[in-house]
Amino acid sequence: MVGKRQKPAKKANIKLRFNILTVLIYIIGIVLIARLFNLQIVHGAEYREESNTRLTRESTIEAARGSILDKTGIPLVTSKMAFSLEMYKSKVDVEDLNIAILNMIQVLEKHGCSYSDIFPIKIEPFEFTIADETLAKWKKENNLDEDITAEQAFYKFKDKYKIQNNNIQDIRKIIAIRYLISQKGYSSTRAVTISNNIPREAVAEFSESSEKFAGINIVVKPIREYTSGNLASHILGYASQIDPDEYESRKSTYSPNDIIGKTGIEYVFEEYLKGRNGIKQIDMAVDGTTTAEYISEEAIAGSDIVLTIDANLQRITENALAANIQKIASGGFGTAYKTNAGACVVMNVNTGEVLAMSSYPDYTPSDFVGGISNENWAKYRDNEAKPLVNKATQNSYSPGSTFKMVTAIAGLESGVINLKTKINDTGIYKKYRDYQPRCWIYTDYHTGHGLLDVSGAIERSCNYFFYETSDRMGIDNLVRFAKYFGLGQKTGIELQGEISGALASKETWSKLHPNEPWGPGTVLQAAIGQSDNEFTPLQMARYISMLANGGKKIDVSIVKTIRNANGSESSKEEINKFVNQKLGISEDATENIDIKQEYLKAVLEGMKSVTSDTTGTAYVRFKDFNISVGGKTGSAEAPNNKVHAWFVGFAPFENPEIAIVVMVENGGHGNYTAEVVRDIMQEYFGMNTQNVEENMSATPYVEIMR
Repeated sequence: MVGKRQKPAKKANIKLRFNILTVLIYIIGIVLIARLFNLQIVHGAEYREESNTRLTRESTIEAARGSILDKTGIPLVTSKMAFSLEMYKSKVDVEDLNIAILNMIQVLEKHGCSYSDIFPIKIEPFEFTIADETLAKWKKENNLDEDITAEQAFYKFKDKYKIQNNNIQDIRKIIAIRYLISQKGYSSTRAVTISNNIPREAVAEFSESSEKFAGINIVVKPIREYTSGNLASHILGYASQIDPDEYESRKSTYSPNDIIGKTGIEYVFEEYLKGRNGIKQIDMAVDGTTTAEYISEEAIAGSDIVLTIDANLQRITENALAANIQKIASGGFGTAYKTNAGACVVMNVNTGEVLAMSSYPDYTPSDFVGGISNENWAKYRDNEAKPLVNKATQNSYSPGSTFKMVTAIAGLESGVINLKTKINDTGIYKKYRDYQPRCWIYTDYHTGHGLLDVSGAIERSCNYFFYETSDRMGIDNLVRFAKYFGLGQKTGIELQGEISGALASKETWSKLHPNEPWGPGTVLQAAIGQSDNEFTPLQMARYISMLANGGKKIDVSIVKTIRNANGSESSKEEINKFVNQKLGISEDATENIDIKQEYLKAVLEGMKSVTSDTTGTAYVRFKDFNISVGGKTGSAEAPNNKVHAWFVGFAPFENPEIAIVVMVENGGHGNYTAEVVRDIMQEYFGMNTQNVEENMSATPYVEIMR
């Protein structure tokens, strides 16, 4: 009975709930209709306009790259604002894209603009432009047969990009851009930079006929400017567009269009120079027109690198070296030598700062800024003088007689000779039956130098004296002092690619000549700067600086300071730590030696006599010079019957400030290169450089060439 009375109540509850649900649905429907009416009718135009700007393109605001300055603040490399041509992906068919690319390149070439070209095949004749060791990898990455020729590969790309044009030059240009955008990657919101530093006339032509150039965009951004042309090119290096491999490993901080340092200071201090890019948001309507722009993140300029070099002294050094090489090559000293390369370093003897450093021939850093052309690259690549190599730090050479001061110091310190020791040069060193080397004077004049002490032996550059000295003390003593002067070791300069060279020793001999026995003749040759001795001109500058400063070790440097965008300066400790980590430089672990000053004085007196006494090997170059100079000539035998010419010197003799080392590949005779040192010293010491050229043909003095 109770259950029957409850049934009507349950039905009533269900009905009530249904009615409430119906009302709620009705109310929600009314609200939705009202909202839809509001969206479409009341605010329809407003919301349609807002929706049309929902497509947002994020654009990079490139940070101005830091400048590179000389020690006085003169800018050697800066960034300037200029027009650049970018290309976005557009909705055109392949044939129209190829036509648009060709139109674009024709305008660029008309106005003398270079453009990025990384396609590794040149035409007429067909030839791959990448090294053999990377060619196989490139073929594999592009699905090409291992044995495919350059010509076959070229036409494979023509077919791949569906190029209808039959003009081979035009085909090559279209492929260059198609290949570039395939490597860099581009889209409707991310562009690829095609060309930098475009003149206004080209910009106007692109703007006037925009329908011919699908997907292009002109932007204003900072580009690299090398303000002094080729000056200090091997020091500064160059910056260019990041390549695909570099980008792959730096995606977090770089974009595909970024500029990155490739060599020199530009490379080593990339992390300081780069700065931090900003971000600009661009709102666009569906038809592609821009509706709004705003900066979401400001760009921060890179730091400035201040070098130790003096721009004017650098220019004098480069000009003097170039003129000397050309004079030697043309027979200006009598005999013409086939020479086309050399290096020169000017160093502060007390601090190790490089005041000037030249490598000949040089190159034009601006050639690389917008992507180097195939023609320019071939010009550098095929030049036998290797203009892209810094011969002051990346090449090593036998030092010849300029090494003899090491042998003298080692002999004195080891006690096998003293300041009163005299050795009689008879012309031929006959101690060993199977090896009897001759002094240079015997070769030239069939006589010896007679009795000489250590100072006289340096003045006359007597091989015999140093043969005997080294034979008495052995190779280990010689190596010990050569290492102390930093020879055969990297200097730690803030430049990439510095080499160690080689120091003649038993260890070096066993590595380089595993099947040849070590004998006394190798010691004799090492003592006069031959055998396995090969040093960089920069190492030689440090060595001469240490002789001049009293035998004190110095740290070689070409960077004075770094000025950050916030006005602060990086400490020397911070700079050194950064450079050491980047270049893998270890701390100097060589033995400290306290060289007796009386021994150094005797050696330096011999160097002074080289330039001031009539029998000195460089007297003819400095006989009327207003400042006393210590110096040493060297003529080092090299492979292929070449003789490298050296001169090393320092001044003023009484209170040395600078050391200068010059080396000319196959320059013949050391005293020829002394002219370079004289010209640089005239500039450094503010001497009158007009009318200083001597009429060498008028002097009756017979030149001594060693």
